[in-house]
Amino acid sequence: MKLVLLTILAIQPPFAHSVTPVTRADLPHSWRPGCPVAPARLRRLRVSYWGFDGRAHTGTLIVHASVVGDLRKVFRRLYLAEFPIRGMRPVDAYGASDDRSMAADNTSAFNCRFVSGTRRWSMHAYGKAVDVNPVENPYVSGSRVQPPAGRAYLNRSNVRPGMAARGGTLVRAFSAVGWKWGGRWTGTPDYQHFSTTGS
Repeated sequence: MKLVLLTILAIQPPFAHSVTPVTRADLPHSWRPGCPVAPARLRRLRVSYWGFDGRAHTGTLIVHASVVGDLRKVFRRLYLAEFPIRGMRPVDAYGASDDRSMAADNTSAFNCRFVSGTRRWSMHAYGKAVDVNPVENPYVSGSRVQPPAGRAYLNRSNVRPGMAARGGTLVRAFSAVGWKWGGRWTGTPDYQHFSTTGS
């Protein structure tokens, strides 16, 4: 057992992270005047993550400064567990289009937008929510599934790599820092969504 553990540690590069300030120029599409959080209150968090290709990668999330510590713990835990993440880029890489980011199975955080179908700010607009593997963890509202490729993952009892499941690695990692999971919403579960408030 000890030899196996040493072999795993030798193969897996150590988890790494870095935090840097964010400016208006870094958010050409995702921020605009009137947003509830100024760029100065956001941070660029770079973290190691384990890809679906079985290799270590580095991804970037734009998050509120106050949640950097929480998310560092979450992604360290996911990395050590080798929980697979498809990709992790700021939503600006997709023109701040939530639909395009989800279709790319991109894990992202800050985006100054309203909750779908409302004029209420999403927790993403505060940098206090993260969507993880949207294809494997779609948003479901009646017959509507976002992203559409997420239909292949509507059977939540068939847990496959990258999925959020009750008691599973992903949900436990966020729960450990007090974040809540949208997969527990009744009627319109949002399996990809984790936030500080549960909304």
